[in-house]
Amino acid sequence: MEALLDRGAWLDRLTRRVAFIGLIGLLLVAIATMVDVLLRFLFNSPIEGYEDVTQLLFAIIVAACFPAGLLQGRNITIRFLGKALGPRAELWLEALGAAVTFVFFVLVTWQIAVFAADEMANDRYTQTLELRTGPWWWLITAIIVMCVPVQMMVALVATVRAVTGRVPQGTDGKLGSEPTV
Repeated sequence: MEALLDRGAWLDRLTRRVAFIGLIGLLLVAIATMVDVLLRFLFNSPIEGYEDVTQLLFAIIVAACFPAGLLQGRNITIRFLGKALGPRAELWLEALGAAVTFVFFVLVTWQIAVFAADEMANDRYTQTLELRTGPWWWLITAIIVMCVPVQMMVALVATVRAVTGRVPQGTDGKLGSEPTV
């Protein structure tokens, strides 16, 4: 299992970089928001098309955080049942949760791809700037597609942990986690 975690190191680096790009996007949106507010307040002149761009950027920013969050186990979990049933049951419940999350992201990816294809096929645009929305949604789809292999690896690690009944030395059992000291 340690070999599987080692092979996941490149995936951890990639997902962290994608999340960092999302963070930079969030910072830029925050700066643009402050500038927009100041322009409205001081000159009664907002940034033209600000809403058009931020709506699309927020979708990209949120999507950019999903792969790293999945790999690092940052999703919301409720573990009281596993704790009550014991360590072995807890491992199996973690594996089940990881598998269900994998199926969920397969379905989400499929639906976002359908939506992106619909945006392109119907040649949709934003209201003010008339930016084509299809390419933006294909970018979001590409980011969300990363979640599928990431969560598949997380589910595989969780299943191996459940079968073997042990957590790898030096980690908290998550693929993208830093070794504990």
